[in-house]
Amino acid sequence: MSARDLLDSIEPYFTKGGKFEKYYGLYEMVDTFIYTPADVTRGKTHVRDGNDLKRTMTFVVIATAFCVLMAWYNTGYQANTAMKGMGIEAINGWRSYPMALFGYNPYNPFSCIVHGMLYFFPIYITTLAVGGVWEVLFATVRKHEVNEGFLVSSMLYTLILPAEMPLWQVALGISFGIVLGKEVFGGTGKNFLNPALTGRAFLFFAYPASISGDSAWVAVDGYSGATALSLASVNGLEGIQNSFSWIQAFIGFVPGSMGETSTLACLLGAAFLLYTRVASYRIMGGVLLGMIGGATLLNIIGSTTNPMFAIPWYWHLVVGGFAFGTVFMATDPVSAAVTDLGRWIYGGMIGLMIIIIRVINPAFPEGVMLAILFSNMFAPLIDYFVVQANIRRRIKRHA
Repeated sequence: MSARDLLDSIEPYFTKGGKFEKYYGLYEMVDTFIYTPADVTRGKTHVRDGNDLKRTMTFVVIATAFCVLMAWYNTGYQANTAMKGMGIEAINGWRSYPMALFGYNPYNPFSCIVHGMLYFFPIYITTLAVGGVWEVLFATVRKHEVNEGFLVSSMLYTLILPAEMPLWQVALGISFGIVLGKEVFGGTGKNFLNPALTGRAFLFFAYPASISGDSAWVAVDGYSGATALSLASVNGLEGIQNSFSWIQAFIGFVPGSMGETSTLACLLGAAFLLYTRVASYRIMGGVLLGMIGGATLLNIIGSTTNPMFAIPWYWHLVVGGFAFGTVFMATDPVSAAVTDLGRWIYGGMIGLMIIIIRVINPAFPEGVMLAILFSNMFAPLIDYFVVQANIRRRIKRHA
């Protein structure tokens, strides 16, 4: 019996009048995850292109594949390198059993990838399980379908967390992001904040010791490994260059959140999203231009007390979560601006705010998360003024 036959045979139990009618959302989730729904819009009235929501969400998950691979490798590479530097030959706990087969050599790709996967998958599975329960619960109560957008949120949320984040905190964060960042506003398509970033913001303010400082980024107990931005906030550009080269930061071999460190991986994902027309080049371009303009302006102004003023734009491009935020977070089609001009303004606002927060506010050396969440709140207002400006222009043209 094929999966299609099996799903068709149990469908009557979940449809109206069936024994498990109230769990139809759960059945529909499994069905549409495996097969394209047969009831997509077919006429010309509403069709804009060949993409449906399921395919759009699937493309975003596929685009993160490069960042996922880099998360596996770099997480393991950073841990193995730290262990070698500290003279630690093995780790304790359940991860020691599979790692006994591969060793802890930072120059062995298999050792690095497996070591990284042992930190990535517990966080990802926890996110899927806890977030999935909330999604199904709300879908069941509201009697609507479980949306594929959760698969995107769960993947992005996992990639923006440090490797050693306690799993109970991971569960709390995704619960906050899904429930208070999305479902209380009506679910997918009605939220005005990015759910993954909302969950991370909750963890950042509720449990700062687990997601900031020097000890959170390399999965080795007792190891202190500052991120490039932390180094820059203390010693400026010289502080970064004493530890990392630009090309090292561009490829992603630096401490940081699991999937955020590689600008190269993000660019590959961006190329895929732009080719498939899932993401907006206007938003990405706006963020980049805003960042370049803000960084250049502060370079010109200069400061004798804040070394961050001297960081050039091409370093801002490859450190922290700038590339990941630009490609995967700022372009969220639900929480971003939707008008063409509004997307440029929205993107420019994010890029400029990233620089302002990074450089001027030393309490938040990253800035990407706060800049995007803050801009999310202004996206509807930006679209409103763009539409009103178009209306006034048309009235003058035809008066």
